[in-house]
Amino acid sequence: MSANGKGPFHKCFTLIIETMSLEVGQMAPDFEAKIESGETIKLSDFKGKKVILYFYPKDNTPGCTAQACNLRDNYEALQKAGYVVLGISSDSEKSHQKFIEKQSLPFSLIADEDKTVHELYGTWVEKSMYGRKYMGTARTTFVIDEEGKIEEIIEKVKTKDHTAQIIK
Repeated sequence: MSANGKGPFHKCFTLIIETMSLEVGQMAPDFEAKIESGETIKLSDFKGKKVILYFYPKDNTPGCTAQACNLRDNYEALQKAGYVVLGISSDSEKSHQKFIEKQSLPFSLIADEDKTVHELYGTWVEKSMYGRKYMGTARTTFVIDEEGKIEEIIEKVKTKDHTAQIIK
């Protein structure tokens, strides 16, 4: 505990609480991050296009694979509806390369190893499993319009039927 009565994690939790307030109608926070190829992209690079920015916990895990494959299997319909799909997790570029190759994913995955983008979007949160608390990714999808505004936030993601939650 420091002299001000706040522990070492106070700043971290304050940041998370402040960033979890993203709402529909707000501008999506711009960011710069690397994708699986090592190329740096910015959200603003996609201005004029609708973007599905989906945060998921980990490559090659059952729920994350189901979600990615549902988007893959419906990729043509998503493109026809004008969407660009970007997945994001705290996995490395190399992990993303293997995941893309193994699952034949037609879209890019952002490697947010330092969780900067997660923190901007409020998706790096405290979780609990079997009574143990830990920090992890909240599976959340942000649908962003052509102007860069958040059109929809999907927090209760149906991994096996995610496209139906996006295209209604």
